[in-house]
Amino acid sequence: MLEKIILFVITEHRGKTIGIFMGMIASFLVINYGFWRTMFIAFCIALGYILGKKIDDKTDLEVWIKNLFKSNK
Repeated sequence: MLEKIILFVITEHRGKTIGIFMGMIASFLVINYGFWRTMFIAFCIALGYILGKKIDDKTDLEVWIKNLFKSNK
């Protein structure tokens, strides 16, 4: 019975469930490591996600990084 409830919550309320778990993880990190260390962890996670998405999309990372740091003169 419990498995059916958990499966229902995960499938029907996926965004809310993910949001709750992300909030719990963020609060745990802030309490244990402090705000700025948690922000650094979040920055590293976001950077890893962006780079991983570029790799999955088969984007040429060398060109993407050059365009990222290209000066607009």
